Amino acid sequence: MQSRFVVLGTGGTIAGTAADTGDHLGYRAAQLGIESLIAGVPALRGFPVEAEQLAQIDSKDATHALWQALAQRVSQHLARPEVAGVIVTHGTDTLEESAYFLHRVLAPRDKPVVITGAMRPATALMPDGPQNLVDAFTLAAVPGARGVLAVMGGSVHAADTLRKQHSYRLDTLASGDAGPLGFVEAGRLRQLRPWPEGDALGLAAVAAPVDAWPRVDIVQSHGGGDGRVVRALLAAGMDGLVVAATGNGTLHEALAAALDEAAAQGVAVLVASRCAQGGVIEQPGQRFDSAGLLTPAAARIELMLRLLTKVS
Repeated sequence: MQSRFVVLGTGGTIAGTAADTGDHLGYRAAQLGIESLIAGVPALRGFPVEAEQLAQIDSKDATHALWQALAQRVSQHLARPEVAGVIVTHGTDTLEESAYFLHRVLAPRDKPVVITGAMRPATALMPDGPQNLVDAFTLAAVPGARGVLAVMGGSVHAADTLRKQHSYRLDTLASGDAGPLGFVEAGRLRQLRPWPEGDALGLAAVAAPVDAWPRVDIVQSHGGGDGRVVRALLAAGMDGLVVAATGNGTLHEALAAALDEAAAQGVAVLVASRCAQGGVIEQPGQRFDSAGLLTPAAARIELMLRLLTKVS
């Protein structure tokens, strides 16, 4: 039986188009189908490929329903013995969130899931999507590759440390203090650290209708802050709050007081750092749980999954 790769398209800039080849900002995302994207890259003709259009959206509009469907389809394809790996094309705005969700739910141990995208639309004079797709296939074909990975601009990152670091540059993905997992160079992977590890929650953990998933939002600590946003969210009905805190998890005293009120009413609170590097180092006697090295976006998913599965 010949091994093959499955590509799941979800839209994004990699599938975007603009009337002007020099327009890298005013394009419309998610205009081209995944089969069209693959057909436009001659270097992929040597790979046995199955293409499936799972969604066609600008990733800023990603939903829990998309994450649920994505996890289900990725899991189904990974279970097929003839599938060597799954590649997902995705918009970069929420790529890190989808990747972290798949990492926590699936944590594949014997096959890779590689997510890629683009910072320029397909109609750009020099689009980055085609090379990113080639690099994704190259990474997925590496013997022993496993886990949820992301590759763009030749840099490879593990989903558990992934974040978008720049709003415009092609090398938009980063891994914080952990650094990249490796680099795809001239059709080969130069690996710097081990494949990602993690215990999978499993699809059953996210099988409930998404309307029943816990409501978790992010609030930010900043100068001049107060507790009005927290109290408004409490009035709207919240299950959890992630705080994008200053420094090493420090909180404006007025915000902290409102968070104390929320915790007293049973709302779970998780504190992440809003800093681009580092995280929150736990200290004795801290008021709320720490998100460690997770970004606020990843911490929101982590807290939602904890509440969904009752993991403490």
